[in-house]
Amino acid sequence: MVSKNFEFLFDFGGPNSYLAHKVLPELCKETGATATYVPILLGGLFKITNNQAPMMRYAETPAKRDYEMLEFNRFVKAHNVPFKMNPNFPINSLHLMRGAVAAQHLGCFMPYVEAIMAAMWEEGANMGDPAVVKNVLDVAGLDGVALLAKAEDAEVKAELVTNTEKAAARGAFGVPTFFVGNEMFWGKERLGQVAEALRKG
Repeated sequence: MVSKNFEFLFDFGGPNSYLAHKVLPELCKETGATATYVPILLGGLFKITNNQAPMMRYAETPAKRDYEMLEFNRFVKAHNVPFKMNPNFPINSLHLMRGAVAAQHLGCFMPYVEAIMAAMWEEGANMGDPAVVKNVLDVAGLDGVALLAKAEDAEVKAELVTNTEKAAARGAFGVPTFFVGNEMFWGKERLGQVAEALRKG
């Protein structure tokens, strides 16, 4: 019996979250499963788990860093993803992730996710600028003012912290992370394993 649901832990600031997001529809179609998106704060998760971004972790191992980029580009090409490295990278994603939680509260989560992902990793927008974010949301037909305001609610801020702490408690240390039941898979390269776990049920 196929498990009909799995969790996708993500942060807009990580390009690998974007790549996973772009290929999840096909995976869901193939397996009959539904992805539940869980916004977390990657910076907070790094702090809790004593992890580092690849550019820092592999700073003294250039061959490893170069290979990671080779695999990244292979994935982009294999899946024909319209990825473009954001010239403003890295961007502090705190407000974007709070916005994701706010969008859940306001009933416009997936349109929000689509708009932010595209602006961040296809259009190269400076998503660290609130004015740019508001414009991106407005152009997407969303209420930028309402979303940015809701993102400042104490309840929303606390929920993002809780999501991040729960992720760490379950063993997550980076994004994208997937959970099929209690079984964890890290990285876009594990999507085949996610699909297999879903088929097994």
